[in-house]
Amino acid sequence: MVAAGHGNAMASRLIHRAGNEPGWFLYAAACALVEADRTRPGTAEHIAALPGVTLLDLDLPSALAVARETTWSAAHTEYAAQPSIDRPDGAVVATTAPQAWKDRPVRVLDLNP
Repeated sequence: MVAAGHGNAMASRLIHRAGNEPGWFLYAAACALVEADRTRPGTAEHIAALPGVTLLDLDLPSALAVARETTWSAAHTEYAAQPSIDRPDGAVVATTAPQAWKDRPVRVLDLNP
């Protein structure tokens, strides 16, 4: 999310596609949104206002998953990336820090050039 505010071309393309192409979805875990806003104030409002972004609330199942981890942002994002009824194939974590996801059970899209 912070990468999108820093002019990352790949992040911008994902946002554009999610807002303009059928079948493209972009999700933002609420806890990751909070952390992004702490890193770069204004990010949360910007991301939340984008038409192609679906915010994922911290509901009871995700809160229980977050409670078992040390960082809320990564835990909520990892939980959101797992297969679910809404996302049977799970989701891909788009990040500029792919090494942080190395030992986690998620698919990763490296947003670095």
